[in-house]
Amino acid sequence: MTNRARSTVATLLLLGGTALGAATVFAQARGGLIYDASQLPQTKGVVKQYTLSPRGEIDGLLLADGTEVKLPPHLSTPTAFALRPGDAVTVRGLKARALPLIDAVSVTNDATGAVVLDQGGPEERSVAAEVMTSKIVAVLHGKRGEVNGAVLDNGVQLRLPPHEAERFADLLKQDQTISVRGESMKSPLGIVIEATALGATPDRLAQLDTRRPKPPRPDDRAPPPPPPGPRG
Repeated sequence: MTNRARSTVATLLLLGGTALGAATVFAQARGGLIYDASQLPQTKGVVKQYTLSPRGEIDGLLLADGTEVKLPPHLSTPTAFALRPGDAVTVRGLKARALPLIDAVSVTNDATGAVVLDQGGPEERSVAAEVMTSKIVAVLHGKRGEVNGAVLDNGVQLRLPPHEAERFADLLKQDQTISVRGESMKSPLGIVIEATALGATPDRLAQLDTRRPKPPRPDDRAPPPPPPGPRG
């Protein structure tokens, strides 16, 4: 962090600005690099409950003493795994002057040592640069029993629309080797690929139609059966 950045953060704190404003400057000063969170003020407490965003993601913690700890929603999953109500925690972050509020950079579970750390970005989402080839260890289904994906032997989960899963039914079988190209989502829980092409080998990929199929029009449906004839 440059001397100018340190001076800006210190000025905000001395003026009594909220932790949220100072944290924004601190994040910009980091320039995307991870600095030692131990340089920030430390607060200890016990988790009373999670706080939730409008989308139901964990966006912070409420401690037993009433302190509110803010975390970015992209840390919702690791927070749920590392921290539970009743856990004693150590919070590192910028504290508001007039409110019991902390903009957290890290939260450590004192019993397990698990750390939730804000590294300045959301879960990684990127388009796969190369085709993945692996063996299917399990076929995945929707709640109506329709095939909508598979678990591969490298731990990656494959997802595709059910109407395309029907078209590729011969490939989507347990122990079948399959090649896939698509968009991948990496998170603390694993990797999911939303397939855009499938094939038995990398050189035999067929493009998927990922658009949601339209419902049939009334005139496309089968005509109703004729009424029963008169009894003889």
